[in-house]
This record gives sequence, C-alpha cells and structure tokens, in this order.
Amino acid sequence: MAEIKAADVAQLRKMTNAGLMQCKKALQESGGDLDAAVEILRKKGEASAAKKADRQANEGIIAQAVTADGKSGILVEVNCETDFVAKNDMFQAFTREIAEKLLENPDADLEADRTTAVSKIGENIVIARSQALAVEGSGMIATYIHTGGKVGVMVAVTASEAGTTEKPEFQQLCRDLTLQVAASAPIALTRDEVDSSIIDKEIEILREQMKDKPAAALENIIRGKMEKYYQGVCLIDQGFVKDPDVTIGDYVKKVAKDLGDSGISIQKYYRFEVGGA
Repeated sequence: MAEIKAADVAQLRKMTNAGLMQCKKALQESGGDLDAAVEILRKKGEASAAKKADRQANEGIIAQAVTADGKSGILVEVNCETDFVAKNDMFQAFTREIAEKLLENPDADLEADRTTAVSKIGENIVIARSQALAVEGSGMIATYIHTGGKVGVMVAVTASEAGTTEKPEFQQLCRDLTLQVAASAPIALTRDEVDSSIIDKEIEILREQMKDKPAAALENIIRGKMEKYYQGVCLIDQGFVKDPDVTIGDYVKKVAKDLGDSGISIQKYYRFEVGGA
C-alpha cells in the first residue's frame, strides 16, 4: 500500500473540502493518485457535498436526546440553507440521529454522516454546536423542543430522595421549567451567575438615565431598577409563566415542600436557538 502523506491528504481536502478521514481513505484506495482520489470522492457523493460547503447554512433546527434513565441528555443545533429543508422529514431524522450519536459518544466523528446527508438532501449542512448535561444521584434531565425546532431547552433538576423523580409533581415541575426557559430566555440561573460586565453596563446605563435625580435618592433608585432587571433575566427570579405572581424559585420550593424533599433544585439549564450564540 502506498504511503499516504499528510500533505496529500491536506491537498485533497482543499480540492474537495471532504472530511480528513474520507480524503485519507480515498488516497489509499487510489494508491496516492490525487486525481483518482477526487473521482472516488465524487462517486461517493462526498466531493459533491463539499462543493456546497461555502454556501451559507443559516436555517436549521435544534434536536435533543436523553438516555433511558433520564440522567443524561444533549442538545444539538444542525443548520441547513433553507427553512424548506429544515422542515423536511429526512433532515429532521438526520438531526435526531446526530443527537443520539453525540449522546452516546460526544467525540464521535460525524463528517461521513454529514456529507452523506448533504448528498441526499442537496444543501449545505453544518453540525453547529452541541451541549451535554447530566445529573448525579437522584434527579432528571428534562428537554423541550419548541414547535418548528427553532428553540430547544434542557434542564437538570436534582432531588434528595430516590423516589422523587417518579412523582407526577416533580415531573410536571421539570416540564414547566423547560417551558419557562423556552418562553422567557433567561441569561442566568441566579443573579450570582450574571456576568459582572453585564451588571456594570446596566448600572452605567441607569446612572446616565437617572443623572438628573437627587443624589441622595440615586442609589436606592438604581437598586430598585436592578432588582427589576434580575427578575427579568434570572431564571430563579422570573415570574412563572403560568402564574406570574409566583417566582420560579418559590415554585420550586413549593414542590419541594409538597413532596417532602428539600433537595429539589435546578442545577443547570441550556437554551439553544437556531443561529444563536
């Protein structure tokens, strides 16, 4: 078998934009002949898929997968070129398969899957990002994909008692939390987690807006305005979408009290929106 040089693999990738492993295999099959390797990739649909790689993939959907025990989950954003394809059954099935594969192995090489999907679907496809989440001990991962797949949410909720996760009230809490995050798009779980630079900027803006207020009252005004700000952007402080007079923090405490499990707590959440950061 001819020795395959890294430079040749890089050159073939540049010529076709196919995946590194696909390029190496094609060169091995062609005995190191670049032109023949290009033809091999074209016949497999991998080079034709590469031709689409420069086209903008700004549409897409969010997919999710959760293990059978509910302890681990993942969100994945997969992009395509048009909303028409984003709604296509084949594309949606592909995104679900990608989520399942990444849940099983976060380091999985999915380039072959991607190029095959591009060849079948006919648009550039990009596996944009993924995020896994897991709970230790008693707890569960809850996910929610909003209609159309443009927004996806994953929340980790823990408990102290092993049987808590089987109770309808706990499961309803988890579902409600995913809906809350989807609808209200908090930027942090608690106010302690809000980036200090964001807080400094908000205070700077408030000081400019309130510069004509009496100096003696200014700090109290800013404190009150920041309290309102936290209530809007921190999940724990937000008003529950189903009952705005109750904060999410109070809702969690109520469920914990009703179930006799003081360990019920929101550990972390993720919210993906197509095209988002």
